[in-house]
Amino acid sequence: MEKTLVVIPSKCTGCGTCKLACSMVKGKGEIIARSRIHIHTTGPDSHVQTTCLQCVEAACMKACDTGALVRNVETGAIEVNADRCIGCGLCEIACPFGHMHFNLQTGKSEKCDLCGGDPACARFCPHGALEYK
Repeated sequence: MEKTLVVIPSKCTGCGTCKLACSMVKGKGEIIARSRIHIHTTGPDSHVQTTCLQCVEAACMKACDTGALVRNVETGAIEVNADRCIGCGLCEIACPFGHMHFNLQTGKSEKCDLCGGDPACARFCPHGALEYK
């Protein structure tokens, strides 16, 4: 059985450690905006983290004409094959949740790939608000 990233909003304090960890891994520490996880404030002391849901019937994959989006059979994550991505942005338009992003510097799409099966966001969350199980 493959693992999944579990979001536990009741434990999230909005500290941003998950974003920083993701940014360091995926953005090479350049800018926090490259984080593939986001925190939304839903009340005075209420936050929810959002990231790619790794959909079973993924609209982003269906929209990609070049086959640049492929599911990793080991992790279940949908990954961007940068060599095949032509930067058309159709996957970004197709994702109903807004979890596909276009990187202006690389000219390619990017998204959460569960860090190859060891998501940094969950590993570094000090409050246990993200679990990979």
